Amino acid sequence: MTLLTAVTEAARKAGARLLTVHSPSARPSDRADLFAAVSRNDAVALDGLRAELAVARPGAGWLEDEQETTELPPGEWWAVDAVEGNVNHVHGLAEWAVTVTLLRDGVPVLAVVHQPIGDHTYTAVAGEGAWLDGTRLRVSAKRDLGAAIVTTGQAESGQTATYRRIGDSVTAMLGRALLVRVSVPSTFPLLLLANGQNDGFWQYEPVLSGLAAGLLLATEAGATATRIDGSPWRPGSPDVLITVPALHEAAVAALSSVG
Repeated sequence: MTLLTAVTEAARKAGARLLTVHSPSARPSDRADLFAAVSRNDAVALDGLRAELAVARPGAGWLEDEQETTELPPGEWWAVDAVEGNVNHVHGLAEWAVTVTLLRDGVPVLAVVHQPIGDHTYTAVAGEGAWLDGTRLRVSAKRDLGAAIVTTGQAESGQTATYRRIGDSVTAMLGRALLVRVSVPSTFPLLLLANGQNDGFWQYEPVLSGLAAGLLLATEAGATATRIDGSPWRPGSPDVLITVPALHEAAVAALSSVG
């Protein structure tokens, strides 16, 4: 069994377990109810997933919460969001998934995103392209930012300055792009970018487990990924910009006014 096959099977099993506790009629009544359901989902998804990944790649480390916004040590690391879009799940929505990424020396090299509702599986291996259910993905051919759909999203920062930058960046893009969206979680706009249905994504204070899989899928489909100022992106970078190649320079310019 190849590593990609093993990871895909593990993600699909975790997704199947999450389906058993998903209800389209779910409506948490308050924050306590919401977070109890979120914790339950994490436990359900991780039951077996972490052990299966450890068997698939015994030497790889497991990304802990405190490492999600810092530079990673050398070696291989699993960046896993067992319920990407957990808040969507507990509100009965369909936009949630299991995401698994293997990083090697800070670079994503393998990714699987399994979306149980609809039974869709996205996969990517560095240098081998991005795929959805066996069909190769490619970014759009857009060359004009004024014709582009771009997206940003809220990360887990809690800092007023970050919230201000998010708002300022949306304002900056509203005058340049065709359509500006704000979406949570970050994986889904990156899947659309990889599939040519979205043209750019940026985020301040990104969390690696929510970013890594979509970043690899988008870049393997032909996108360009950097920091917002155009400099190289690495785990721990305080922001990220991922676009269709022909739009990257214009996107950097559009966001350059955000302090």
